Amino acid sequence: MSTDRPWLSSYPPGVPAEVDVDAYRSIVAVFEEACARYRDRPAFANMGRCITYGDLDRMSADFAAYLIHELKLKKGDRVALMMPNILQYPIAIFGVLRAGLTVVNTNPMYTARELKHQLVDSGAAAIVVLDNFAHVVEQVLAETQVKQVITTGVGDLLGFPKGPLVNFVLKYIKKAVPDFALPGAQRFAQTLQLGAKHRLPAVDIEPSDIAFLQYTGGTTGVAKGAMLTHRNLVANMQQASAWLGAGVEPGKEEIITALPLYHIFALTANCLVFMKFGGLNHLITNPRDMPGFVKTLQGIRFTAITGVNTLFNGLLNTPGFDKCDFSRLHLTLGGGMAVQRVVAERWKKVTGVTLVEAYGLTETSPAACINPMDLDEYNGSIGLPIPSTEACIKDDDGRMLPVGEVGELCIRGPQVMAGYWNRPEETAKAIDQDGWLHTGDMARMDEKGYFYIVDRKKDMILVSGFNVYPNEIEDVIAQMPGVLEVAAVGVPDDKAGEAVKVVIVKKDPALTADQVKAYCRENLTGYKQPKYVEFRSELPKSNVGKILRRELRDSAKTESQAA
Repeated sequence: MSTDRPWLSSYPPGVPAEVDVDAYRSIVAVFEEACARYRDRPAFANMGRCITYGDLDRMSADFAAYLIHELKLKKGDRVALMMPNILQYPIAIFGVLRAGLTVVNTNPMYTARELKHQLVDSGAAAIVVLDNFAHVVEQVLAETQVKQVITTGVGDLLGFPKGPLVNFVLKYIKKAVPDFALPGAQRFAQTLQLGAKHRLPAVDIEPSDIAFLQYTGGTTGVAKGAMLTHRNLVANMQQASAWLGAGVEPGKEEIITALPLYHIFALTANCLVFMKFGGLNHLITNPRDMPGFVKTLQGIRFTAITGVNTLFNGLLNTPGFDKCDFSRLHLTLGGGMAVQRVVAERWKKVTGVTLVEAYGLTETSPAACINPMDLDEYNGSIGLPIPSTEACIKDDDGRMLPVGEVGELCIRGPQVMAGYWNRPEETAKAIDQDGWLHTGDMARMDEKGYFYIVDRKKDMILVSGFNVYPNEIEDVIAQMPGVLEVAAVGVPDDKAGEAVKVVIVKKDPALTADQVKAYCRENLTGYKQPKYVEFRSELPKSNVGKILRRELRDSAKTESQAA
């Protein structure tokens, strides 16, 4: 077995090759077990208010009963959620799932065009939206199938007097809630009161029922809904639980949830996996307010934190972060984008804990590869395929490549999505006849079974016929003391076809382009060196903090055409 799965010999002690992915019929079964076992334990905390597993059980049941009895939604109907990390979010997620319905996670920063596409494409029957974004729903509502809008304010579940005060400040002082008119909309708190009058019927949820329509690929064109079934997510919870293994203390963990719950990484790793362990999720509503975020962290003896490279980098560069209490911290998981060595090394120095890189996709629920939890230091790898998961490297003709060769990373396992919602052609492009999901990431595997991402297929820069991988250039430049953030892209070039351009956010205002180029001459071979260096005050990022190279490429193309 280990001949075609060399990673098994590198597994940490106690981690099984396979897990029982059918131990639970649904996410709801895992949830109900956790609520019974950890009833009086805190489940979610936000802005000073905490709800227990018992509270979560009761409120999510009330919301589920409202959806079934008051809205008359039928099994399989879709409900969109458009909120940042606030207490209403997990209540809504588990309420929708307990009603046998499908959650459509929606980015609150969507424009009207993007929101309309997602609501129409998913056929959502209802939407729960934060007041701050309700004006966007108002613009598109008439063109969608949405029958009921449910609105809520940031402070609605924070109790008296804090809740009303928070809502007042956001609306009238910070002017963060644009006016909207949504006649017939219900308040979230009202839906819980209405639902409490009914009993939640027993809903038979099949493992193959769609739990989440998780939209992805918006950066490459039209966003597609990945159909993630209850079995997909249960499998990933079982796989991640086995991987975390003995390192996790059930009922004692406190995890920082700064990535939004509408993102698959936080949804599975934080909300679902730590729910299974009876952990407490500290929901961070606005992680972009770094000083406020650090102040919150200073008041928590947290045991775990997940994030993307930009989040960790931001924390490390915010005064006061090094004064946090890291005495209980034992798990730092990075994913969503490549973790840079310089960030990982500094994280270890400040917190004493290794930043462990993981790899996954929306289409894999998301975890596919994770580094061992007992890793001593950052190793530049995305880790090993987790239990019950296979990975391989294929060339453009679909042939498997040997150890060390670069090709497309392909994943097979019970966490791989059922396909794209209403897009059979796209599904067939992504998942081949043997069940391998083609990730679009260029990677290689070493002899111990560790995988290394070389880059996104489409981000690759072709300089005079040589493949140049942006990650490598960014890693090198990120190590310059005067650099805060960097992104590398390919731009059209008459001589070489493409040339390398880097866009940098300075840490040291005195940093010059000549210094950057001189540093690259020392550290990179000729064709990899940047021909152009641009300085900006910030890099374009997705709502989760992923650097959008595409936007930088597009603006560079426009500039060169104009020139």
